[in-house]
This record gives sequence, C-alpha cells and structure tokens, in this order.
Amino acid sequence: MANAQLARRVAAVRRFNRFYTRRIGVLNDGLLESPFSLTEVRVLFELAHSPGLTATALGNELDLDAGYLSRLLRRLEQRDLIARTLSEADGRLAHLTLTDKGREEFRQLDERADDEVRALLGELSAAQQRELLGGLRTIEQLLAGPPPSRREPYLLRPHHPGDMGWVVHRHGVLYAQEYGWDERFEALVAEVVASFIQRFEPRRERCWIAERDGEIVGSVFLVKKSKTVAQLRLLLVEPSARGLGIGARLVDECIRFAQQCGYRRMTLWTNNVLHTARRIYQKAGFQLVSEKPHDMFGRDLIGQTWDLTL
Repeated sequence: MANAQLARRVAAVRRFNRFYTRRIGVLNDGLLESPFSLTEVRVLFELAHSPGLTATALGNELDLDAGYLSRLLRRLEQRDLIARTLSEADGRLAHLTLTDKGREEFRQLDERADDEVRALLGELSAAQQRELLGGLRTIEQLLAGPPPSRREPYLLRPHHPGDMGWVVHRHGVLYAQEYGWDERFEALVAEVVASFIQRFEPRRERCWIAERDGEIVGSVFLVKKSKTVAQLRLLLVEPSARGLGIGARLVDECIRFAQQCGYRRMTLWTNNVLHTARRIYQKAGFQLVSEKPHDMFGRDLIGQTWDLTL
C-alpha cells in the first residue's frame, strides 16, 4: 500500500475515534455525569455481572496493568464500593464483590448508560438503527482478529444422526448435577430436539455441535419462532471445555445465521441461576425483557426472556 494511501486511512480511523469518544462523553471528567472514570465504571460492571472475581482475573478480563488496577481497587474499597473476601481454598487469594452501596451506584450508572444509548438510537430510523448495529458488529469482528476456531482446539459442525440423543442426555445429567433439576427438564429438552428434527427447515434453522479432540463438548440451536423472529435454544458447554470461548462462539454463530436469514429479532428463554449463559447473552447484545417465577424443574426459579434486535 502506498504511503499516502495508508496515511489517509490512519487519519480516517483517528478522526472516527475522536468523533466517537466525543459523542459518547468518554472525555468528560466523569463518565455518565458521575464521579467515576471509564475504567472504574468497567470494573464496577465486571463485578456486578461476575461477583467473586479475583484481582488477577479482573485484570486479565480488562487487560489492565496489575499496579494500576491495585490502586484503582484500593480507591473503590476506600469509598465502600467493593469488598474483599479471602478464599477458603487459598488464603493468598481474595474475591471481589460489590457492596450494597456499590450495587446501587452501578444500578444508577447502568440506567444512565441505557438512557444515553436509547436517546442516541432515538435519533435514527429503524433502518438506520439496523445499519448502525451491523456496522458496529463488523468493526468488532474485524478488530477481534481471527475467529476463535483458528485459535482454539475445537470445531463447530452441523448436527449428525445420534447428536440429538447426546443433547438430551447431557442436558439431563449436567443440570441435575449442577442445579439439582429433575427429569422434567430432560423431558423438555427431548421435546425441543424432537420438534426440531420433525419440523427442520434448513434455510431458516440450524444446530451447531462443538467438538474437541473428537468428542462433543457443546451445542446450540436456532429455530424459527415466526417469520421475523428466531429463537436461540439449548446452549450447552461441557465443564471440561469451558473457558475456551465456545459458548460465546455458538451464540455468535446463531446471530450471524439469523441475520443472513433476514430475521428482525432473536429471542431466548433462560433462568436466573444460569449466570455464565446470561453473561454471554448480555455481551452479545441481548436485553432482559421479562421475568416470571416457576418451579417447572423441581426448584424455585425465575424464568427470563431475553431479546436481541438484529
């Protein structure tokens, strides 16, 4: 590439950076008209959604220098926003959580952030909003580097005969072990996969199976709920394969396929105790739209519906 052409592209990227940081108020003294910096807000966000993180895990998640993070955490602790609890397994480790004051501060910040984005989107038509979101997703995908499948020791494939039995079996076993759910949940999973096979529409529906070293380690389904709405169902990752980004990749594949099919919205139903899955959905852009208590699987739970506008 010629030096002049590269210089113009560098200038264009920097111009966009200046525009965007000014537009969302990152350069203000306090983010969201608060006394907190952008980094402090990100720390509160992570601890609100993943309570119990260690400082090391938090630093890795946010890619922060250990010394800088230590000073920031000390300031937040002095303001009674976070608390440290020594690990019972290893006294050298401390788990970080938000205090009651910290949770209230984050709640207000989170509401303010939603209001600002809502106002920003309100200036655009529905078509412009879809164009904007598509552009943001393209930027994220390009700057994130190669897809996880090129970096991690796993692959995704379509479903084969015999896979549905694995899906039902592993859902039944894992949810009984990890959450104490009874066989009614396994029966529900069996109904979902049976309906998927019997009514399968290849152009509008898909199942992805994740494999690692020749063994199935995860799955997810995207099914047609209506002409314009797709439903994400039965996201599962085996304990042995967690931490590799498989769950997020499976959700990303569902979103990408739904966009290609022309769906306008995605929806999913989950439960309040599935913290890791809910965090994946939230990072992908899903928003909680409704909650309802139930005891369908032998436990008192709160069912949640999450939606994503495509």
